Amino acid sequence: MLKGVRFCFILLVKRFPKLLILFTLAYALSPIDLIPDFILVLGLLDDLIILPTLITLSIKSIPKDLLEESKKKAFLEPVSLKKNWFFAVLFILIWIILITALVLSIVKYIT
Repeated sequence: MLKGVRFCFILLVKRFPKLLILFTLAYALSPIDLIPDFILVLGLLDDLIILPTLITLSIKSIPKDLLEESKKKAFLEPVSLKKNWFFAVLFILIWIILITALVLSIVKYIT
């Protein structure tokens, strides 16, 4: 019986960091806050306190040996992304079109 309880706690410990990280990501990306942003000070304070606390707890819940191993791997094997000039030019063109449309609408509104 005691071994089964200990096994449950070991599984819980291994899943807890994953669940906490998933919850943190879901909270950070969710448009729904615990305290809405239209409540002036409390809405922003919510994002300034809860989110950094969740991130800190998520990092501290990761086992230290795994975290150190991941840091070493990230340092030794940096990520190299393929350069895709098509999308770079596409996004620059979209921004140029949006800025041109904004300037033209302002000029039309003024005159």
